[in-house]
Amino acid sequence: MSDPAALDVFDRRESEVRGYIRAFPTVFDRAVGSTLIDADGREYLDFFAGAGVLNYGHNNPVLVRALVEYLERGGILHGLDMATSAKKAFIEAFERFVLEPRGLDHKLQFTGPTGANAVEAALKVARQATGRSNVVAFTNGFHGLSLGALAATGNSHYRAAAGVGLDDIARLPYDGYLGPDVDTLDLFEKMLDDPGSGLDLPAAVIVEAVQGEGGINVASVPWLQRLRELTAARGILLILDEIQAGVGRTGWFFAFEAAGIVPDIVTVSKSISGSGLPMSLVLLRPEVDVWKPGAHTGTFRGNNLAFASARVALETYWADSAFTDAIAAKSELLRGELEQIAAEYPDLGFVVRGRGLMYGLACDRDRGLAGRISKAAFARGLVIETSGAFDEVLKFLPALTITDDELRRGLGIVRESLDAALAG
Repeated sequence: MSDPAALDVFDRRESEVRGYIRAFPTVFDRAVGSTLIDADGREYLDFFAGAGVLNYGHNNPVLVRALVEYLERGGILHGLDMATSAKKAFIEAFERFVLEPRGLDHKLQFTGPTGANAVEAALKVARQATGRSNVVAFTNGFHGLSLGALAATGNSHYRAAAGVGLDDIARLPYDGYLGPDVDTLDLFEKMLDDPGSGLDLPAAVIVEAVQGEGGINVASVPWLQRLRELTAARGILLILDEIQAGVGRTGWFFAFEAAGIVPDIVTVSKSISGSGLPMSLVLLRPEVDVWKPGAHTGTFRGNNLAFASARVALETYWADSAFTDAIAAKSELLRGELEQIAAEYPDLGFVVRGRGLMYGLACDRDRGLAGRISKAAFARGLVIETSGAFDEVLKFLPALTITDDELRRGLGIVRESLDAALAG
């Protein structure tokens, strides 16, 4: 941890809105793979991965090489939505390694660089395509903090900061919200079929197959399949928010693949550039792509440097099943260790949930425990965050390229930190 004086300039000049700096109070300077290094040379193992941006690790050498070569040859950096060589190569790679193997025929829309930009575009085009305004979102969903995306976000902490009304969203319970024996889609179907329910026919439903910020809540395969059936039968567009759960995070390129469904619209961001550079896109079934030219623009909707690393990431990691096979093996290791921790502390009532390398260790009986573990872990050289409505979930989001040794070492620090947190 850096000398507190090193953080003075941030306290003096940066807005009070800053968040992660408070949880991880040091000045980070360098990074490689799953290791962060602060300005004093102290190393931290990273179980955070930039909130899911760095699925391929920090400064992945294959991707860095692609960026350096692109810069050295004078590749165009800013191109609005004009045709560029970098964009062309990315689209061709995405078509070859993502769309075609999954039988998807979606169009690609390049939005502004953030996930919230992608969600705003998705909601907007869904309303245009259907001529309806109402959208269904789910409890504990997180879709971004710009106003349209925030309306679909459940967390009251973020919603309270809006300053205006957040309209045209109907909130329904996510899978498991009412307990394991209740299919929450019974309520949705009943309300759709009852003209007295007050639920206007939605333009779209927006959902995460695995909720990240909401507490690593996993929608079951049957629930997602039924949701797809309900929406398709009624002409409701299904939007899958894959911003955090996508790009291999849950073991598939898309989290929705586990259910074998095809969404109408998919939002992608965070790890799609591979290198940590900002980039996002919206996938649209051709019949949903009702945009008029220039109807949705943005100065930074063409990050060509990000296209360069994104293409190489697809070519390097998604040409065969080796990468996903490795994720599956690490997932088994992670889940096994977390279940063992839960078994060793039965009085805490830990619940383990997740897929791939996106897991949560939830503790409803002591909702402050996850935060205390995170703080103790940082003091021991591990960066790990919390999530959930009460920050009651310790959130495991390591790079997908993390080694087994690093994963075990980090889990060892979690064990030490848990004991320290319990000891007070």
